[in-house]
Amino acid sequence: MKFGIVGVIAFVIDYGLMNLLLAFHMHNILASTISFLISLAFNYLASMKFVFKHRPDMARWMEILIFVSASVVGLFINELIIYISTFGMNHDAMVTQHAEYMVRTNIGKLIATAVVMVWNFLIRKWLLDDTHTNAMNRLKRADNRLTPEQLEAKWENSFSHRLGLWSLEHTPQGWPK
Repeated sequence: MKFGIVGVIAFVIDYGLMNLLLAFHMHNILASTISFLISLAFNYLASMKFVFKHRPDMARWMEILIFVSASVVGLFINELIIYISTFGMNHDAMVTQHAEYMVRTNIGKLIATAVVMVWNFLIRKWLLDDTHTNAMNRLKRADNRLTPEQLEAKWENSFSHRLGLWSLEHTPQGWPK
């Protein structure tokens, strides 16, 4: 629920700012990059405060590295889809075909938002959220669920937990853990 609320607010920031910049005839890739980065800053602050809790088994620098890496991939996906949405239009379409340019950019942005949202959720859930093992277990039939001991063993063997422990061992002296 919180992930969705933060996502909707970030979308409004991203979509609204992009359209404002497009209204001033800014190129769609530049406009969407600016709006994406501003909404990303909001998304990071809100996600770390309200959605994902700091894991004691992972260093903060690793959490930030995962978030930034996932965001760079998300930005690339976003820009690629928006580029494709106006591919083949005149090089000055942002001025000469402004209405069509905006419509095609907005359609591309909606598609990009859906794809990037799924990407962000999956990668963050896999690497940052330590509740995924238990959540998946609750979806199973009662007679097929793992015991608390099995869940703990599964968590201890997970890539996410091992990555977190590695990051703690490799945190430079003086950095927050």
